[in-house]
Amino acid sequence: MPWSNQGGGGNDGGGGGDWQGGGRGPWGQGGGGGGQPPNLEELLRKGQDRFKGALPGGRWGGRGGFLIFLVLIAAWFASGFYRVGPDEQGVVLRFGEFTGSTSPGLRYHLPSPIEAALTPKVTRVNRVEVGFQSSGDFGRSSALRNLPEESLMLTGDENIVDINFTVLWQISNAGHFLFNIQRPENTVKAVAESVMREVVGRSKIVDVLTEGRNEVERQTLDLMQSTLDEYKAGIVVTQVKL
Repeated sequence: MPWSNQGGGGNDGGGGGDWQGGGRGPWGQGGGGGGQPPNLEELLRKGQDRFKGALPGGRWGGRGGFLIFLVLIAAWFASGFYRVGPDEQGVVLRFGEFTGSTSPGLRYHLPSPIEAALTPKVTRVNRVEVGFQSSGDFGRSSALRNLPEESLMLTGDENIVDINFTVLWQISNAGHFLFNIQRPENTVKAVAESVMREVVGRSKIVDVLTEGRNEVERQTLDLMQSTLDEYKAGIVVTQVKL
């Protein structure tokens, strides 16, 4: 029959197109060769070898990992250096708690998050006005607005006197200043007004208005300083001027 002669013995490895007849698998193995299927086990093994090489104990992992660790540690310790300017004072905090102050220069604290440093300016002269309010800058002539609720005081001989005065102050201890008082300008003003009322209340009106002005200023400054020291405010009063 015609169909019996078409194979020509192809069933034993002939060149037929059927992969079953040609002894070829679905990926072309056997017979005439062809592309091989991916070996999943081999791929997994190579990936594991590469991963192990990056870990300590691998070909480069031990030495390379140790060097990277040393660099990170060095960078962490180096982050503790800080600079305190000539007009500043360093304040060191350990876990948020004040531990001490440092002078100007290049300083070091334990790296974050163990310690941190603040550098507030301490040489600036601050000005507080009591009994009046000026509209201009410090040291310049300006219009004044009287505040009678602050300026009117009773003297020791029962006279009412209108007192306007200025207090100049600086930061003496930055750590105490930052953490022991709130709103330092308001605190200085409240202490100044209270102390001045006490001093004026012990004085005669003649002393307050004439020859006793310097003594009133001195007593006010001394009493203000002792009061602020009791608060541990970190403030030094440099001048009281009627």
